[in-house]
Amino acid sequence: MGMKWLELAVYTTDAGIEPVSAALNGAGITGLSIEESHESAFAFLREAAVFWDFADMDKIGVDTPCVKGYVADCPENLPLVESAKAAIERLRSIDLGFDIGSLAMTVLTVDEEDWANNWKKYYKPLEIGSKLLVLPSWEPEPDTDRTILKLDPGMAFGTGAHHTTRMCLEFLEKTVRNGDQMLDLGCGSGILSIASVLLGAKHATAVDIDPIAEKIAYENAAMNGITEKDFTVLIGNILTDTAVQERIRGQYPVVAANIVADVIIALAPLAKPLVTPGGVFIVSGIIDERVEDVTRALSANGFTVEQHSAAEGWNAFLCR
Repeated sequence: MGMKWLELAVYTTDAGIEPVSAALNGAGITGLSIEESHESAFAFLREAAVFWDFADMDKIGVDTPCVKGYVADCPENLPLVESAKAAIERLRSIDLGFDIGSLAMTVLTVDEEDWANNWKKYYKPLEIGSKLLVLPSWEPEPDTDRTILKLDPGMAFGTGAHHTTRMCLEFLEKTVRNGDQMLDLGCGSGILSIASVLLGAKHATAVDIDPIAEKIAYENAAMNGITEKDFTVLIGNILTDTAVQERIRGQYPVVAANIVADVIIALAPLAKPLVTPGGVFIVSGIIDERVEDVTRALSANGFTVEQHSAAEGWNAFLCR
């Protein structure tokens, strides 16, 4: 059995997060996690994130900001808990000149969790379209006529479960032909480019801004029997990195970008020369409110939207 932990949660305000954290640290509780308000999380994204887009902002942040500390549940740590309670009580008596909330504190016993793997229970085999079966790497391979795409998303986005990825895969299985060259812009786990090779593409080039995508995508490719001869991962900002732009120069029958509206809009003029005449540009990750902006940018750069898929506030286009 895994060990148990004591979770000390102190409810505060965004302004109170720093003094609460300092109080807990001073009491010897150093393993902290912070949950900011919806407003604070949104402000951070607006000011600091490179790219972001969400259909439901209520899922970003929490209603009541909170600082949580963790210590092993053993008799030796009970003085730490009492010290933390006293530190929060002292903080409650100090006038800091701003609202720090109720400072209500709870202490719960929680089971040890493998944070790196806990998400796996939510990730199951998934049939997509008429040809593909996305299979978690830890699941046994079933007897099926579908093309199996084994995947371990790790820390990179892209399991096929999200509507944006699923709609891209459905377009890909209709358009990828044997011998195609495929370009995946914003590859994440590599799911779109790996699927393209499994569907018959001769080679796929995958690009992402996040360095961790290189390791995850290559591991997922190898899991599916795809070598670096057939699959190349490049790391860099496709919009500004001239070295990456030079390496992908050429024309591809299939180009996919499962990112967000703002990036797709910026990509449109760069993507047009990359798509062979008659080839497809598949874009996804577009929330309902940005559909008109994206279609306008695609049209302005010579693309025609031939197919439009939509699901629960998300949209994907197949363009030529």
